Amino acid sequence: MSRHLFVDISSHGLGHLAQAAPVLAALRQRLPDLRLTIRSGLPEARIRARLGGKFEAIEACSDFGFEMHDAISIDLPRTAGRYRAFHTDWVGRVDEEARFLQKLAPDLVLTDVAYLPLAGAARAGIPALSMCSLNWADLFAHFFGHEPWAAPIHKEILAAYRSARSFLRLTPSMPMTDLANAQAVLPVAAIGKDRRPELKSKLACADRDKIVLVAYGGFDRDLKAERWPITAGIHWLIPANWNIRRADMSAFEPLGMPFSDLLSSVDAILTKPGYGTFVEAASASTRVLYQRREDWPEQEYLIAWLKDNACCREVSAHEIATGEFSQALDRLFQAPARRPPLPGGAEQAAGLIADTLLAPAC
Repeated sequence: MSRHLFVDISSHGLGHLAQAAPVLAALRQRLPDLRLTIRSGLPEARIRARLGGKFEAIEACSDFGFEMHDAISIDLPRTAGRYRAFHTDWVGRVDEEARFLQKLAPDLVLTDVAYLPLAGAARAGIPALSMCSLNWADLFAHFFGHEPWAAPIHKEILAAYRSARSFLRLTPSMPMTDLANAQAVLPVAAIGKDRRPELKSKLACADRDKIVLVAYGGFDRDLKAERWPITAGIHWLIPANWNIRRADMSAFEPLGMPFSDLLSSVDAILTKPGYGTFVEAASASTRVLYQRREDWPEQEYLIAWLKDNACCREVSAHEIATGEFSQALDRLFQAPARRPPLPGGAEQAAGLIADTLLAPAC
């Protein structure tokens, strides 16, 4: 029997898509006739690069998460203004979302990790699930809970998450103690193909050279890499929009490799703490240099998990500003290899979603 799933994927970075795509791919294996509608602010081409097959795309945002100065710095005043505006007529906004969902008529709503569709689904009488390693209620409370205007907004966000039948809390994650419907799920990751010989051939690298990818999870962050000194034996893969022309640096986008393949083919990645990058890197045995984000509560849980499951080292803002990575890279590559985790969460989450989709209507 065919079922219709509506999925809302947050466009606050690329980590939400990195979580959702493997789960949806596993769900399709279980339900080949599944009708899939995906709403996201991410470009449709980027979603299709992560998730093949047929689906209907709606390019729109139902959440914004946080306004960012760059990959690691939050613009708190602008974020506060957006939340206050978003919740000014919350009842009317939920009614509008409910009408949209009633017209679309899915059998189930799934979000990663917007809360408006959950509230709309509850109003429309449509079952709903959410899935992520974080939720906007906890992050909102962390940053704005002390503000006199924040309590009613937090209450509305929390009520939306609690209205879902389950919140699939992907490992590693924040604790989410306010969500009685939270259900722990194993790590989720797409593991790419190791195409190292092909990559080194394209880059004309020596066999002994180490390739280090620089990627900050879909957020632009100009690291002024053109000022970095040359590090012997290191070839950097950098974003094309940096427009750097150096023999030891190459743009990764023109290589034409899926990100998961690229991550599985490099020796290390320089990044910020983020679910998709951390879990995929650990699963591919790719070593990680990470720069902490400014006051981002989720990162402590991600970093603790990464230390248990991968070779990793923290780098400071000073090291990044100066490009003095020699010592950090030496220690990173000298560390003994770790046994990669087995990310069974996609299949586990797909099973839970399929059970909800196939459950008899109440």
